[in-house]
Amino acid sequence: MKKTIFKNLFNEVTIFFIVCSLTLTLIVWIIQAVNFIDIISEDGHSIATYFSYTFLNIPKIYSKLLLLSYFLSIYYILGVYEDKNQLIIFWINGINKIEFLNRLIYLSILFGFFSLILSYFIVPYTQDKARSFIRDSNLDFFPSLIKPKKFIDTVENLTIFLDEKNQNSIKKILIKDSRIAGGSQLIISKSGEIASNENTKYISLDDGVIINYGESKKLTSFNFEQSNFNLDKYKTKTTITPKIQETKSKTIIKCLNSLNSNINNKTKINNLDCQKSFLKNLIQEIYKRTILPLYIPIICIIASLIILKSSNSDNFKSFKTKVFLSGIFIIILSQVSINTVSINILTGIVTLCLPLILFILTYFYFKGSIKNSS
Repeated sequence: MKKTIFKNLFNEVTIFFIVCSLTLTLIVWIIQAVNFIDIISEDGHSIATYFSYTFLNIPKIYSKLLLLSYFLSIYYILGVYEDKNQLIIFWINGINKIEFLNRLIYLSILFGFFSLILSYFIVPYTQDKARSFIRDSNLDFFPSLIKPKKFIDTVENLTIFLDEKNQNSIKKILIKDSRIAGGSQLIISKSGEIASNENTKYISLDDGVIINYGESKKLTSFNFEQSNFNLDKYKTKTTITPKIQETKSKTIIKCLNSLNSNINNKTKINNLDCQKSFLKNLIQEIYKRTILPLYIPIICIIASLIILKSSNSDNFKSFKTKVFLSGIFIIILSQVSINTVSINILTGIVTLCLPLILFILTYFYFKGSIKNSS
């Protein structure tokens, strides 16, 4: 009988968690997707790149909302059970409140393990995969971003200005190419056309002059009647190098071990620039992936405080509000701890021990409250 009633409870918590977490993730994802629209409008990437990039941000959003979603699930389901007097089923079957809490903690450990896998393995992989779509993008929409009477510097080392544009026909064009080491190239043309074939996007220029300014600080120039300026050789200004949050956890740990051996050591580990200046960010990132899941059992205990009072009590509603605010406070504290872990050694040790301290305090507070009420 005990297994059956706990199975029903766990099923309801899990179902509500899935619905709640997916709903919150979808809302945040839509908001972020709107913010990412500049991938097309400003950086010239294709619609396929945009959707691939935004879609692969879902695991990251889901991971960040997991703690809140789990707290809301336990808090809501236990609140419903209390309001409908369904918790009596547990008590008449010989289940005391400590045993009830312990079973929920076991469930929380499973969710914590899921959160750990998500943040340690899946999120870095999907974030790097999302960045790869930017790296491999061919800037399909870049030609459409070229507007008249406006300096266009969407791509790296290239600035384009034109006076008139009629569909793909353009007039009075100025192009500055800064890819030349120690110098630049200036192209001025009376007219031209934005064109493309199967493999190349280019600007066809007519009647103009090319001015080169090289390392020797000398100007050289020559006129042309017709010339094609290839656009495919330029890269987006969007960051294409992997960020720390897109780096494998194994690589971050290797880097931290290297810096622990020699803080001034500068190495490159799997495309990660491992150096002292990144130490704080590395500590914060690995803390976020490995320690934050430990807060899941803590918020489970806090949400479970609801069962300490009967729904018939005069101050039950205010008690529920206090429990809810306490859970939100712990969630906020967990996010703040990401920054405090890297301040100095002392605060780092305290921050690392904080989940264990909070777990012990909340667990014994729960037990103490039961004794006082009995």
